[in-house]
Amino acid sequence: MTTVDLQLLEEIKADQGITWSDAVTDSRFHTHIANGMAYIDKRLGEAGDYNTPGDARTLLFEYVRYARAGALDVFENNYRHIILDAQNTRRIARYGKEQPQAAL
Repeated sequence: MTTVDLQLLEEIKADQGITWSDAVTDSRFHTHIANGMAYIDKRLGEAGDYNTPGDARTLLFEYVRYARAGALDVFENNYRHIILDAQNTRRIARYGKEQPQAAL
């Protein structure tokens, strides 16, 4: 199971306008965040960095927003361009690391 950083939990709750903490709310957010991380990691082909600004973090925040609204069925379609861009960026980076450096 994916562990959710407490700071990330609080940042996502604040982004959603949730300023209170109770066991039920925190549990729901934890579940949405863990599911979102697993979903995004699978699509990116590697673990995303959710603690620094970037595509993975943006996608996670939006995933949680859509999950809370019961609209996950449209999430991927609405964010496909970001998902594809993130996939391509990672593929290019991996390709660059795999290629032998040309002698100068």
